Amino acid sequence: MVKFGYTILYVVDVSKSIGFYENAFGFNRKFITPENDYGELETGQTTIAFASKELAHSNLKNGFMESGLSQKPFATELGFVTENVSEIVELALIHGATILEKPKEKPWGQTVAYLRDIDGFLLEVCTPMGN
Repeated sequence: MVKFGYTILYVVDVSKSIGFYENAFGFNRKFITPENDYGELETGQTTIAFASKELAHSNLKNGFMESGLSQKPFATELGFVTENVSEIVELALIHGATILEKPKEKPWGQTVAYLRDIDGFLLEVCTPMGN
């Protein structure tokens, strides 16, 4: 059986990125390597991990598309579920997130907002489905 274990975001500063997610969303740090090139957060059942761009380049010899706020976000997002979308969005903005779409109620009743984190990754903050 295969289990989805984690998503790794390639970032400039692992410690700074982990700090953003701790402060903006209240996640807990699992660990960061002494070299500050890899770290993980406890976020529930699935881990968000961070690898330095240098480490990623050493693993992917042909390179990769780097995320950054100066370009459009990738066609993927991290989704965070909460009962308090507006409150979490405001907290994330205080800690450096950028708003793309303010909280809005969808026709099916879910409230959804879209942000970018400090490294340019796309984030969805939403209420649980069916609320």
